[in-house]
Amino acid sequence: MIKKVDVCIVGGGPGGALLANILAKNNVSVLLIERTNGFAKAFRGEHLNEEGERILKQYELFERIEQLGLLRMETLEYWMSGEKFKTIEPDPAVGHLGIHVPQAHLLQAIIEQAQGYPTFNYLLNTTVKELVQNEHGQYTAVRAKQGDNDMTIEAQLIIGADGRYSTVRKLANLDVTIRDHGYDLLWARIPAPANWTPSIKMALVDGMQISLFTQAKGFVQIGWNINKGSYPELRKQPFMPFIEKLVKAFPQLDPVVQEHIQSWKDFVLLDVFSSTTEQWGKEGVALIGDAVHTMTPTGAYGLNSSLMDAHVLAQMLLENEKFDFISCATARKQQIEKIQAIQIEKEQKFHEAFLVLS
Repeated sequence: MIKKVDVCIVGGGPGGALLANILAKNNVSVLLIERTNGFAKAFRGEHLNEEGERILKQYELFERIEQLGLLRMETLEYWMSGEKFKTIEPDPAVGHLGIHVPQAHLLQAIIEQAQGYPTFNYLLNTTVKELVQNEHGQYTAVRAKQGDNDMTIEAQLIIGADGRYSTVRKLANLDVTIRDHGYDLLWARIPAPANWTPSIKMALVDGMQISLFTQAKGFVQIGWNINKGSYPELRKQPFMPFIEKLVKAFPQLDPVVQEHIQSWKDFVLLDVFSSTTEQWGKEGVALIGDAVHTMTPTGAYGLNSSLMDAHVLAQMLLENEKFDFISCATARKQQIEKIQAIQIEKEQKFHEAFLVLS
């Protein structure tokens, strides 16, 4: 099977989906490939900042997402030994300190809108196997597999929006530089206790950060920093003394934690690193989002940066008939470098918020 489109986008996360949406709206034939079977894949970086909110409103997506369900954060709180000692409230002009948007709601709104454009095509359960080059070294096609069906997608431009372990980046032999931030992250999700307000709560436990993010639909997400590579040894230790530290930091979690976090199996480990890619693309291939600049969870910049990549690249492509992505890379590289520098600074200075109590 052979398909022909102007742009083939690999990776149906927020960045890839938004880019496909914008291009299709402007009569560019686009095929969006996603290896999973829908919107409900696991994802933990679901907080919008003002930039992400603005982009979604610009493309008339925010109202639909709000109908599906989102939650605005009302406070940012710092806790020590079970007591709140500092509260930050939003600028009244902004009205929130971040917005939790379930990825399924975000993707549903983007894809629903895109499916109204005749030049939008979407393939689920499809895995990329190979990139095809012509005699001049230009990448001109993607070879993929959907179930038992092999297919070739010919395109003027191939976009890798397929995340931190990007297949497109690997197949195109694009460089990547990994930065170790010295910690990994344990994730867990629990029901929100009674009378829990939409908030982000921070604590320092044994010198490491614990963050609670309120989520839509009545949940709290726990992000617990641990030393890099320490999890195998940590799992050998008794579980209860470990989890009691969480309850001591946030006593109101006690009954919910006792019911829903009973062993190490109730946590998911995230290997934390950031990355940069010197070449954002070459000879018919371009990268966006985590495929080109993986972010750490600090500050919740990842989702918003991916949406901005899609916005900027779409405008550049629509202004250039040859789909030249070099201008996009130039425009975004410096911005991404600043954001990653901010993340490092936030990580290094997080403990300073607690010095007043030490």
